Amino acid sequence: MTKLSVNINKIATLRNSRGGDTPNVVQFAKDVQRFGSEGITIHPRPDERHIRYQDAYDLKPVVFTEYNIEGNPIPKFMDMVLELQPTQVTLVPDSIDTLTSNAGWDTIKNNRFLAEIITECKRNGIRTSIFVDPVLEQIEGAKATGTDRIELYTEAFAHQYNLGNKNGIKPYTECAELANKIGLGVNAGHDLSLDNIQFFKQNIPDLLEVSIGHALVAESLYLGIENVINMYKNKLK
Repeated sequence: MTKLSVNINKIATLRNSRGGDTPNVVQFAKDVQRFGSEGITIHPRPDERHIRYQDAYDLKPVVFTEYNIEGNPIPKFMDMVLELQPTQVTLVPDSIDTLTSNAGWDTIKNNRFLAEIITECKRNGIRTSIFVDPVLEQIEGAKATGTDRIELYTEAFAHQYNLGNKNGIKPYTECAELANKIGLGVNAGHDLSLDNIQFFKQNIPDLLEVSIGHALVAESLYLGIENVINMYKNKLK
């Protein structure tokens, strides 16, 4: 069964909009795990416009499932990751001013840089994953860095699926098959939702984990967070 990791950035966005501590991200993390989430994902950015670096420390004692921290491996981010030692670090090539993640790594061009980061993480017992576009050469490049997993950037799939083009899944299936063949674990995330998650899961062999935040939180406004988590888990079986 594919694990569901809930990205709680949007809860922090809502909290920050009023300058207080409601909703409380630590309590939300406790609740979604109690409701059945198998992981918590956060993606702190340098401007801390949603999840703050302090949140990462506050969450550490309460995440009893898998703790996944995403981000661009700038020095401040890596200092935090190495101190907290989460279950997994997902390396994402965000620019400082990006609204949301919008591209995977060029794993060939950035091989040496990524390999150094990954070596340090693995030395500290942290599982590593690289955010990549569904391009076969980039999967091979990821393997050469020494990473444990890749995370397939699924925005293009979600867009094509919404247009009714189910052939948009093909590059993802091919990349997952190659990853499995060469010994890389496969995660996925970005714009996955209750509408498309089951189709995606059915076409991605040995999908280990999906990280979902924006859609899951939006759907929960109408359906309730506990209900939505269980709906995802049923679709991921």
